[in-house]
Amino acid sequence: MKYKNFATLDEVEERYLLSNPNQIDVYLEHIFEELAANGDVKATLASLRNIAKVKGMGETAKQIGMTRQGLQKALSPNGNPTIATFNKVLNSFGYRLSIAKIATR
Repeated sequence: MKYKNFATLDEVEERYLLSNPNQIDVYLEHIFEELAANGDVKATLASLRNIAKVKGMGETAKQIGMTRQGLQKALSPNGNPTIATFNKVLNSFGYRLSIAKIATR
């Protein structure tokens, strides 16, 4: 039995965002809602990496004063970007970090 080559979730998301760049804002809002809900930093970094690929990894790196390789490493599954790097990446996408009070139960 032959196995087909299936796309990874990252590849599917990247293709979708390339075809639908107007959905990047909604995608960003969703990934940060998910981060707030479950704290999955690796998933957030993967999503930011997908957006950087769509916008151009080299161009994004240049905008924030990093090398392409440095940005890829920072947004990798084992990446541990500083808050400054994280903020610069968001700024390059037209966003900024902000806080919101958690509703009390």
